[in-house]
Amino acid sequence: QVQLVESGGGSVQAGRSLRLSCAASGYTISRKCIGWFRQAPGKEREGVAAIYLSDGRTYYTLHADSVKGRFTISQDNAKNTVSLQMNSLKPEDTAMYYCAANPGYSCGAYWDHETSFGSWGQGTQVTVSS
Repeated sequence: QVQLVESGGGSVQAGRSLRLSCAASGYTISRKCIGWFRQAPGKEREGVAAIYLSDGRTYYTLHADSVKGRFTISQDNAKNTVSLQMNSLKPEDTAMYYCAANPGYSCGAYWDHETSFGSWGQGTQVTVSS
């Protein structure tokens, strides 16, 4: 069973950076899509970024238009972790951030839909003040 544990959230001022980490375990197949989603109060959960991994390699990454150029998703092989580096944070980035996984999924056209993922972490809060 896939287990995901997020860390790295916190409160920062606008313009600063945070790095979120997702520690993943329990995979039985080598191909997987790992995604980061966020949900602000009163809003739907939205996809932020995703990474397609196969045999330990990064094949490609995807980022939502709202975070392109500011957020970067990457894999840390040594720690079996997927990170989300968030730079130039804005107050509208304030949300609960979740890590999600789908073994065997190649991060296709619906990568930013929460229904594309079956395993979720507990979330980590990010608060950006102006």
